[in-house]
Amino acid sequence: MTTVELSGKVALVTGASRGIGYGIAEALVARGDRVCITGRNEEALKEAVEQLGADRVIGVAGKAHDVAHQAVAVERTMEAFGRVDYLVNNAGTNPVFGPIADLDLDVARKVFETNVVSALGFAQKTWHAWQKDHGGAIVNIASVAGVSASPFIGAYGISKAAMINLTLQLAHEYAPRVRVNAIAPAVVKTQFAKALYEGREEEAAAGYPLARLGVPSDIGGATAFLTSEQSDWITGQTLVVDGGIFLNAGVG
Repeated sequence: MTTVELSGKVALVTGASRGIGYGIAEALVARGDRVCITGRNEEALKEAVEQLGADRVIGVAGKAHDVAHQAVAVERTMEAFGRVDYLVNNAGTNPVFGPIADLDLDVARKVFETNVVSALGFAQKTWHAWQKDHGGAIVNIASVAGVSASPFIGAYGISKAAMINLTLQLAHEYAPRVRVNAIAPAVVKTQFAKALYEGREEEAAAGYPLARLGVPSDIGGATAFLTSEQSDWITGQTLVVDGGIFLNAGVG
């Protein structure tokens, strides 16, 4: 295996033991970044660290909405690598499927705690630990559910809309030191999203002009771009990565 020269940059990626988060971490490691990944399952996290390369990656297990976990993750990153240039808020949850008219409000609060409040918590901590004085970038992983109506996953969609607005608020407040952008994927083939395509992938993909569902590396590539010098004049934006599905909006 070819050894990639270190970039000197460090990223913290939440919810990265598998799926989109893992794909993002993989893309950042491939370009030479050192990375701290987080996740709830310690064993899955250890396995991900080994796969990504334990010489360049560390894992910190915990729940994204746990303030103590947020602090430990940032502290461990600083201890291991001495800096935290990039934050990728990917951790998310979608525990319910059904109309919001019948949604348990405690479940709604849980969705917001994990999908929105935790992202703000991590952004505050990386800001004070490193980015305030040294700069950097934040990428929030939102969803196309946050920019359109989302039948049966309404709580998730509302939380992702809030995350997009959080991106705007942080981009305004953290400028010019830190750029903050969001990515809004359509359906990406992960364990998290399998209910949306499992057993009918060909049918699901047929609605996409690019004729396939997304894969984690699609989001990894977009994140690598938004945390690179090539995007130095981009902030406060939401990049829709959707295989062209919105091109079909309004088509009867």
